[in-house]
Amino acid sequence: MSTHASTQSIKSLQIGMHWFPERAGGLDRMYYTLVGALPAAGVEVRGVVAGSPRVAVDTGGAIRGFGPAAQSLPRRLMNARSALRDTLRDERPDVVSSHFALYTFPGLDVTRGIAQVSHFQGPWADESHVEGADSFGQRAKFMLERRVYARSSRLIVLSEAFGQILNARYGVPEERIRVVPGCVDVAQFDLKMTRTEARRRLQLPLGRPVVLAVRRLVRRMGLESLIDAMTRVKQKVPDVLLLIAGKGRLAEELQARIDAAGLDENVRLLGFVPDDHLAALYRAADVSIVPTVALEGFGLITVESLASGTPVLVTPVGGLPEAVRGLSKDLVLESTGADAIANGLIASFDGTLDLPDEAACRRYAWEHFDRSVIAKRVAAVYEEAIEAGPVH
Repeated sequence: MSTHASTQSIKSLQIGMHWFPERAGGLDRMYYTLVGALPAAGVEVRGVVAGSPRVAVDTGGAIRGFGPAAQSLPRRLMNARSALRDTLRDERPDVVSSHFALYTFPGLDVTRGIAQVSHFQGPWADESHVEGADSFGQRAKFMLERRVYARSSRLIVLSEAFGQILNARYGVPEERIRVVPGCVDVAQFDLKMTRTEARRRLQLPLGRPVVLAVRRLVRRMGLESLIDAMTRVKQKVPDVLLLIAGKGRLAEELQARIDAAGLDENVRLLGFVPDDHLAALYRAADVSIVPTVALEGFGLITVESLASGTPVLVTPVGGLPEAVRGLSKDLVLESTGADAIANGLIASFDGTLDLPDEAACRRYAWEHFDRSVIAKRVAAVYEEAIEAGPVH
C-alpha cells in the first residue's frame, strides 16, 4: 500500500455543484461537510463551485465560486473551465475529486494527467428523466457523465445499490468502485435537548404524535403516497401530525391532495426550513420517514434524523435499507406505496414496531456516518487513485 498519506498531505482539487450556505441541496451539503473534514484526514482542499465571490472569502480562498448558478449553461461551463485552469496554474493537485460531472466535464483537458476520483451521488440523467426532462436532454447528460466517469481511476458510491447502477448503466468496472456512505456533522444534529424542549422552541403541539419528512417536493420522493397513507394513519391515531419540510414544484399539488383528503389538521407543508432550525425539527419528531419511490442512493436525511436521536422509517429503495439495517431491519418498510407507509407508521405508534431508542440512534450515527469517520475512508480512496495513476 502507498505511504503517501502517512508522509505528506494529499493535495486535492474538489469540483462541486453549489456552495451549501448559498444554495441548499443534499449533494451540496455533503460536499460542504466533506471538504470541511478532509484536512483533518490528511487531505488539503482546493475547490471550485458555482457560487459568488463570497465563497472564497468564507473559505480563505480554498474554494472559489466561478459565478452564480442562475447564469446560462454555456457561461457556467466556460467559467468552470477557467476556474479549473486558474486553480491548476496556482498549484497542481495529486487528485481531482469530481462531485458533479457537469462542471468537471469542461475541464477534462486541463486536468488530464492527474488521478481522478468521481463521487457518484446518483444517475443525474435518469433523475432528470424521472422529473420530466426530455429524452434529448437525458441523452446529453448521460454521455457527459460517461465521459467523466471513464476518466476516473476510482469512483465512490454512497451504497451498494448505486454501485450496481454505476456498473450496469455506465459500464464502470467493478474493481474501480468503492462504497463510502455520505457523511454528516453529527455534532450539529446531536442537540442536548428533550423532545418536549424542541417542540416548545418550534411552537409545536406537545402532546401529539409527530411524523417528519424532509424532502424536496418532486415526483420521485413518494410524498403523494405518504399523504394518502395519512388517511389510514389518522383513523388509528386521530391526533397524528405529519410535517413535510422542503420546497419544490409539487407544493400546490400536494396541498390540494391534503385538502381533498380532509387532512388539513393532520398534515402541514412547512416549506423550506433554515439549517439552524432543522436539527430541532428532527428532535421534535417521534419518527421520521423517507417514502422515496425511485433513485435514492443513500438518503442523507436518514442519518440527520438518527443523529438527532429520532428513528427513521425508509422504503426499500436504492441505498436506503443499507443506511439503516445495521441499526434495525425493522426500520425498512415492506414496500413503497401508501399501504406499506401506513402500516409502518401505525405500528410505530401502537408499539408493535420496536423502534431503536434515542441513545442507539445517536450512537449509530456517530460510529458510522460522522464526517471524521467518512473523511478517513474517502482519503484512503484518494490514496488508491493516486497509486493507480490517471486513466488516459
